[in-house]
Amino acid sequence: MLERLAGIEARYEELERLMADPTIMTDYTKVSEYAQERSGLTEIVENYRQYKRQLQELDEAKALRDEESDADLRALAEEEIATLEGSIQKLYGELRRLLLPSDPRDDKNVFVEIRAGAGGDEAGLFAADLFRLYARYAEARNWKVDVVDENNTGIGGYKEIVFQIKGKGAYSRLKFESGVHRVQRVPATESQGRIHTSTVTVAVLAEMDEVDIHISPKDLRIDTYNASGAGGQNVQKNDNAVRITHLPTGIVAQSQDERSQGQNRQRAMQVLIARLYEMEAEKQRRERESERRDQVGTGDRSEKIRTYNYPQNRVTDHRINMTSYNLAAVMNGDIDEFIDGLIMQDQAEKLAAGA
Repeated sequence: MLERLAGIEARYEELERLMADPTIMTDYTKVSEYAQERSGLTEIVENYRQYKRQLQELDEAKALRDEESDADLRALAEEEIATLEGSIQKLYGELRRLLLPSDPRDDKNVFVEIRAGAGGDEAGLFAADLFRLYARYAEARNWKVDVVDENNTGIGGYKEIVFQIKGKGAYSRLKFESGVHRVQRVPATESQGRIHTSTVTVAVLAEMDEVDIHISPKDLRIDTYNASGAGGQNVQKNDNAVRITHLPTGIVAQSQDERSQGQNRQRAMQVLIARLYEMEAEKQRRERESERRDQVGTGDRSEKIRTYNYPQNRVTDHRINMTSYNLAAVMNGDIDEFIDGLIMQDQAEKLAAGA
């Protein structure tokens, strides 16, 4: 690991020299590329340099302890040694974490698909609640939310809603939300006051470019139809809505909320590409399961990941055994505690696998 860190530091220093080279400074494309690469290495290099400084300080403190005859000074040296050893250990762990391979999709925008599961109308109402949760989470981060497609229940819920969240790092923060979300509460439609259990599935897909996955035009069937429902209020009543079917897999993507057929076609194609990419990624994940089964973020649509219990004001994430007793805040988009916990456990799993 230390050899790899030394190589990263050498590359960082090389990038700084290149960016200061007068013959390169006028090439704005190259300077931009170098600046972006350097930015990606900065945190690792800063931590590595601090790690090296503290190793040197530790050697000096040990030398002082071994050479000093004064008992008080030796005691001070021992205290400094203990402090430095703890700090060095933490830095070493942080460097291991920073060297973990990153998901190339982490900075991508996402498509979020929410579908009502078991529970009838109540599941549809909770699907709408989850949509508002993610919309508020995105708003707090200054991300943009665009509805792509929706199927309303007629009483304020959704059988299905697909929306895009645009913002740097959206996939890195939301990718662990995929799975089954369970709600336990008294439905507004229940006159007897009985607690019902309903489920909603969430799928988070990274937006991918067409160059990331090849699709032959002959493998596509493209249909147009009239937009309907609340989501189509901005669409002229002609065949503007678009449905694209990928014939080899049967995967369907559609869009009806854009103003023109061309815009809906482009958006539906983006969703289709994201779904196909995720299907291939899931296939590769399953192939790796024999070596290491991920405990967090498998994306298994049958995996119950979180329970929202209204009578107990409780939200529990079952993957990390984390519970919040502030359900109202969670439903208002305050889910960073869960996301941070999931990211930490995922990193711990990867570190353990590479140990």
